Amino acid sequence: MPPHTVVIGVDSSTQSTKAAFTDTATGRLLAVGRAPHVVTGEGGARESDPEVWWRALRDAVAAGLKESGTAPADVIGIAVAGQQHGLVVLDAGGRPLRPALLWNDTRSAPQAAALTAALGGPDAWTARTGSVPVAAMTASKWQWLRENEPETAEAAAAVRLPHDFLTERLSGRAVTDPGDASGTCWYSTATGSYDPELLALIGLDPALLPEVAPSGGARVGSLTDAAAEALGLPAGIAVAAGTGDNMSAAVGLGLGGAGLLDHPVLSLGTSGTVFAASRTRPASAALSGFAAADGTYLPLACTLNCTLAVDKVAALLGLDRDDAVPGGEAVLLPYLDGERTPDLPTAAGLLTGLRHDTTPRQLLGAAYEGAVVTVLRALDELSRACGLDPADPEVAARPLRLIGGGAQGRVWVETVRRLSGRPVIVPGAGELVALGAAALAASAATGADPVAVAAGWDTGADLLLEAVERDLTAWERVGSVLERAAGPLLGGDRTG
Repeated sequence: MPPHTVVIGVDSSTQSTKAAFTDTATGRLLAVGRAPHVVTGEGGARESDPEVWWRALRDAVAAGLKESGTAPADVIGIAVAGQQHGLVVLDAGGRPLRPALLWNDTRSAPQAAALTAALGGPDAWTARTGSVPVAAMTASKWQWLRENEPETAEAAAAVRLPHDFLTERLSGRAVTDPGDASGTCWYSTATGSYDPELLALIGLDPALLPEVAPSGGARVGSLTDAAAEALGLPAGIAVAAGTGDNMSAAVGLGLGGAGLLDHPVLSLGTSGTVFAASRTRPASAALSGFAAADGTYLPLACTLNCTLAVDKVAALLGLDRDDAVPGGEAVLLPYLDGERTPDLPTAAGLLTGLRHDTTPRQLLGAAYEGAVVTVLRALDELSRACGLDPADPEVAARPLRLIGGGAQGRVWVETVRRLSGRPVIVPGAGELVALGAAALAASAATGADPVAVAAGWDTGADLLLEAVERDLTAWERVGSVLERAAGPLLGGDRTG
């Protein structure tokens, strides 16, 4: 790679934009510029104005330039990794017609159920797209828009995902990648293209959609004069296709065809996710069978309630988030925003097993246990989708890579260790989504494989925590309550 050059990896998440200025040759993080987003909505609604994302990207790049001292002429590429699934509808001038419907907007749950039935059930969907429509998926959101705001749907001149919107602002090209496209439920992971029958089912004209690039690291264009002026960067630098945030984190971890395969990652953030890069195309109704950014697959399960839900319980109890102990007999399923895995979009939190001697610290610990058991149950399904038996000792001993904000929390880490019984690796690299995007930018600028780029960067020493004895009593207690309560108390039948 050329010496003394810089690439910018942009993480446009639900809450903020981060722009990671990264040395192209070494992966050394020079600076991270940051700017906040605004999320609105009550009940099941979650929306953001896409123009806020663009302004945040400009502000984050400006902050990164200043903090790093990077000369704009040294920047050779940029890539965006964005929050998945969001629905962005634009007019003919590329301006948003309404705020974007975000991934955690659950209003489209009825549309998701209707779409699932219309194609013949979950198996029919997984055979084609790798995933079953749930409220998070973009197809469900488009159907909700058609039914609830038909004038807006009819006026749409373009339909984009969040990262597509930003990539188009940078390059002037309407383009996406297989990874993020695979989260729409109108892209077929079986054929590697948009599915005409599914588009007809939801009444979406394919002419409204962006072109699908070969990979997230493909160079899809150059920074336009207008974008260059807005960002303070040279016109003509490489713009990568970019990808979704989960796919980018996988690249940042070195997961993919040129790196680690079938090694699980557990991300503890606003949502809890488990994923692994695999050459096996997943087809499980309990998972999202995504494509990866590099041509492999990225089976993933996502829970809606993770760190924010547990923090809310801590606030209700008047405790610090780390002031928790194991839950004892109490079970708390912190499904405060409905739940995606298992598919319980109308669920609320559930508390059971209280005794006279139950303490507030135990209740907080029970919230951690409920969140962690939920995501670890999804991990077992993920292993099966990769063709692995989760009970196989070799599989069960494979380390969990723990990322996200929760990976920096003592109680989160110890709860995962206790309930999984597996070794835990906390990667030394920070800002993995932005780091993965930087590797995609380097790929677009140099032609190198992005996973190989990330795997070759020196991004810090990993922390390895040895396995501890698994707390099967707590595991079975929480799982039993979830099994028995899913239908009558949590608002649906458990599907994940």
